[in-house]
Amino acid sequence: MWPYAAGAALTGAVGGVAWWLWRTDRLVRGRDARWREAEAIGAGQRSLAEVDAMSWQEFERYVADLCRRDGCTDVEVSGRSGDLGADVTGTLPDGRRLVVQCKHYAPHRYVPSGDMQKFVGTAWLHHKADVAVFAATCPFSEAALALAVQHDILAVHRDLLGLWNTGTPLPALLPLNGTGQGDRTHRKRWKDTYGT
Repeated sequence: MWPYAAGAALTGAVGGVAWWLWRTDRLVRGRDARWREAEAIGAGQRSLAEVDAMSWQEFERYVADLCRRDGCTDVEVSGRSGDLGADVTGTLPDGRRLVVQCKHYAPHRYVPSGDMQKFVGTAWLHHKADVAVFAATCPFSEAALALAVQHDILAVHRDLLGLWNTGTPLPALLPLNGTGQGDRTHRKRWKDTYGT
Protein backbone atom coordinates (compact mmCIF):
# COMPACT_ATOMS: atom_id res chain seq x y z
CA MET A 1 0.00 0.00 0.00
CA TRP A 2 2.89 2.37 0.74
CA PRO A 3 4.22 2.15 -2.80
CA TYR A 4 0.80 3.19 -4.15
CA ALA A 5 0.52 6.08 -1.70
CA ALA A 6 4.06 7.21 -2.51
CA GLY A 7 3.30 6.91 -6.24
CA ALA A 8 0.09 8.91 -5.84
CA ALA A 9 1.93 11.57 -3.81
CA LEU A 10 4.70 11.71 -6.41
CA THR A 11 2.16 11.94 -9.25
CA GLY A 12 0.32 14.71 -7.36
CA ALA A 13 3.57 16.59 -6.77
CA VAL A 14 4.60 16.28 -10.42
CA GLY A 15 1.09 17.36 -11.50
CA GLY A 16 1.23 20.34 -9.09
CA VAL A 17 4.63 21.40 -10.39
CA ALA A 18 3.44 21.01 -13.99
CA TRP A 19 0.32 23.08 -13.25
CA TRP A 20 2.46 25.75 -11.49
CA LEU A 21 4.85 25.90 -14.47
CA TRP A 22 1.95 26.14 -16.92
CA ARG A 23 0.26 28.93 -14.89
CA THR A 24 3.55 30.84 -14.50
CA ASP A 25 4.13 30.57 -18.23
CA ARG A 26 0.63 31.96 -18.92
CA LEU A 27 1.19 34.88 -16.51
CA VAL A 28 4.60 35.70 -17.99
CA ARG A 29 3.25 35.51 -21.53
CA GLY A 30 0.32 37.76 -20.58
CA ARG A 31 2.63 40.36 -19.03
CA ASP A 32 4.89 40.14 -22.06
CA ALA A 33 1.96 40.66 -24.42
CA ARG A 34 0.78 43.71 -22.44
CA TRP A 35 4.33 45.10 -22.41
CA ARG A 36 4.71 44.56 -26.15
CA GLU A 37 1.38 46.27 -26.78
CA ALA A 38 2.41 49.27 -24.66
CA GLU A 39 5.81 49.31 -26.33
CA ALA A 40 4.20 49.22 -29.77
CA ILE A 41 2.11 52.27 -28.87
CA GLY A 42 5.22 54.02 -27.54
CA ALA A 43 7.24 53.03 -30.58
CA GLY A 44 4.36 54.24 -32.71
CA GLN A 45 5.02 57.81 -31.62
CA ARG A 46 5.01 59.93 -34.68
CA SER A 47 6.87 63.10 -35.37
CA LEU A 48 4.70 66.18 -35.67
CA ALA A 49 5.58 66.21 -39.37
CA GLU A 50 3.95 62.76 -39.65
CA VAL A 51 0.94 64.04 -37.72
CA ASP A 52 0.74 67.00 -40.13
CA ALA A 53 0.66 64.57 -43.07
CA MET A 54 -2.40 62.75 -41.67
CA SER A 55 -5.91 63.31 -42.92
CA TRP A 56 -8.39 64.73 -40.42
CA GLN A 57 -9.88 61.24 -39.97
CA GLU A 58 -6.44 59.75 -39.25
CA PHE A 59 -5.75 62.55 -36.78
CA GLU A 60 -8.97 61.77 -34.90
CA ARG A 61 -8.01 58.08 -34.72
CA TYR A 62 -4.51 59.04 -33.57
CA VAL A 63 -5.93 61.21 -30.77
CA ALA A 64 -8.15 58.27 -29.78
CA ASP A 65 -5.04 56.04 -29.66
CA LEU A 66 -3.30 58.58 -27.41
CA CYS A 67 -6.33 58.50 -25.10
CA ARG A 68 -6.23 54.68 -24.98
CA ARG A 69 -2.48 54.78 -24.31
CA ASP A 70 -3.20 56.98 -21.29
CA GLY A 71 -5.65 54.44 -19.86
CA CYS A 72 -8.95 55.80 -21.18
CA THR A 73 -11.68 53.24 -21.76
CA ASP A 74 -14.79 53.20 -23.96
CA VAL A 75 -12.92 55.39 -26.46
CA GLU A 76 -14.96 56.06 -29.59
CA VAL A 77 -14.28 58.13 -32.70
CA SER A 78 -17.33 59.69 -34.34
CA GLY A 79 -15.59 60.09 -37.71
CA ARG A 80 -18.31 62.22 -39.21
CA SER A 81 -19.47 65.79 -39.51
CA GLY A 82 -22.44 66.84 -37.44
CA ASP A 83 -21.00 65.30 -34.26
CA LEU A 84 -21.47 68.61 -32.41
CA GLY A 85 -17.80 68.78 -31.50
CA ALA A 86 -17.39 65.31 -30.04
CA ASP A 87 -14.83 63.78 -32.38
CA VAL A 88 -13.50 61.45 -29.66
CA THR A 89 -15.26 60.39 -26.47
CA GLY A 90 -14.18 58.12 -23.67
CA THR A 91 -13.77 57.61 -19.96
CA LEU A 92 -10.64 58.69 -18.12
CA PRO A 93 -9.04 56.17 -15.73
CA ASP A 94 -10.63 58.01 -12.78
CA GLY A 95 -14.12 57.62 -14.30
CA ARG A 96 -14.63 61.13 -15.69
CA ARG A 97 -16.28 61.51 -19.10
CA LEU A 98 -13.88 62.82 -21.76
CA VAL A 99 -14.97 64.71 -24.88
CA VAL A 100 -12.35 65.76 -27.46
CA GLN A 101 -12.74 68.11 -30.41
CA CYS A 102 -9.99 67.58 -33.03
CA LYS A 103 -8.86 70.12 -35.62
CA HIS A 104 -6.25 69.11 -38.17
CA TYR A 105 -5.07 72.44 -39.54
CA ALA A 106 -1.79 73.41 -41.20
CA PRO A 107 0.85 74.34 -38.59
CA HIS A 108 0.89 78.01 -39.65
CA ARG A 109 -2.85 78.46 -39.12
CA TYR A 110 -4.61 79.31 -35.88
CA VAL A 111 -7.73 77.84 -34.35
CA PRO A 112 -10.18 80.77 -34.49
CA SER A 113 -12.36 81.74 -31.56
CA GLY A 114 -15.46 80.71 -33.54
CA ASP A 115 -14.36 77.06 -33.45
CA MET A 116 -13.81 77.30 -29.71
CA GLN A 117 -17.17 79.02 -29.20
CA LYS A 118 -18.96 76.13 -30.90
CA PHE A 119 -17.17 73.59 -28.72
CA VAL A 120 -17.84 75.57 -25.53
CA GLY A 121 -21.51 75.53 -26.48
CA THR A 122 -21.73 71.75 -26.79
CA ALA A 123 -19.01 70.16 -24.61
CA TRP A 124 -20.62 70.65 -21.23
CA LEU A 125 -24.33 70.93 -21.95
CA HIS A 126 -24.89 68.57 -24.85
CA HIS A 127 -22.12 65.99 -24.35
CA LYS A 128 -22.07 66.16 -20.52
CA ALA A 129 -18.26 66.26 -20.45
CA ASP A 130 -16.37 66.12 -17.17
CA VAL A 131 -13.16 66.91 -19.08
CA ALA A 132 -13.29 68.75 -22.40
CA VAL A 133 -10.24 68.84 -24.68
CA PHE A 134 -9.72 70.75 -27.92
CA ALA A 135 -6.75 69.13 -29.72
CA ALA A 136 -5.23 70.91 -32.71
CA THR A 137 -2.16 70.59 -34.91
CA CYS A 138 -1.64 74.36 -34.78
CA PRO A 139 -1.71 77.18 -32.23
CA PHE A 140 -4.91 78.83 -30.97
CA SER A 141 -5.73 82.47 -31.57
CA GLU A 142 -5.44 84.59 -28.44
CA ALA A 143 -9.22 84.89 -28.24
CA ALA A 144 -9.74 81.12 -28.65
CA LEU A 145 -7.12 80.33 -25.99
CA ALA A 146 -8.64 82.85 -23.56
CA LEU A 147 -12.09 81.35 -24.14
CA ALA A 148 -10.76 77.83 -23.52
CA VAL A 149 -9.12 78.85 -20.26
CA GLN A 150 -12.22 80.76 -19.14
CA HIS A 151 -14.45 77.70 -19.73
CA ASP A 152 -12.03 75.02 -18.44
CA ILE A 153 -11.44 73.45 -21.83
CA LEU A 154 -7.94 72.04 -22.24
CA ALA A 155 -6.52 73.66 -25.38
CA VAL A 156 -3.99 71.15 -26.71
CA HIS A 157 -2.16 73.38 -29.17
CA ARG A 158 0.83 72.26 -31.23
CA ASP A 159 3.33 72.52 -28.37
CA LEU A 160 1.16 70.53 -25.94
CA LEU A 161 0.36 68.06 -28.72
CA GLY A 162 4.10 67.48 -29.01
CA LEU A 163 4.26 66.68 -25.28
CA TRP A 164 1.23 64.39 -25.46
CA ASN A 165 2.63 62.71 -28.56
CA THR A 166 5.93 61.88 -26.82
CA GLY A 167 4.37 60.21 -23.79
CA THR A 168 3.09 62.86 -21.38
CA PRO A 169 -0.28 61.53 -20.19
CA LEU A 170 -3.36 63.65 -20.84
CA PRO A 171 -4.17 64.25 -17.13
CA ALA A 172 -0.66 65.75 -16.70
CA LEU A 173 -1.47 68.30 -19.42
CA LEU A 174 -4.56 69.66 -17.62
CA PRO A 175 -2.61 72.08 -15.37
CA LEU A 176 -0.75 73.44 -18.42
CA ASN A 177 -3.90 74.83 -20.02
CA GLY A 178 -3.35 78.29 -21.49
CA THR A 179 0.45 78.00 -21.52
CA GLY A 180 3.16 77.00 -23.94
CA GLN A 181 2.33 78.82 -27.16
CA GLY A 182 5.19 81.24 -26.68
CA ASP A 183 5.28 84.98 -27.20
CA ARG A 184 4.78 86.96 -30.41
CA THR A 185 8.39 86.30 -31.48
CA HIS A 186 7.87 82.55 -31.13
CA ARG A 187 4.64 82.68 -33.12
CA LYS A 188 6.28 84.83 -35.83
CA ARG A 189 9.08 82.26 -36.13
CA TRP A 190 6.44 79.53 -36.58
CA LYS A 191 4.68 81.58 -39.23
CA ASP A 192 7.95 82.26 -41.08
CA THR A 193 8.92 78.58 -40.89
CA TYR A 194 5.61 77.13 -42.04
CA GLY A 195 4.45 79.89 -44.37
CA THR A 196 1.46 82.14 -44.21
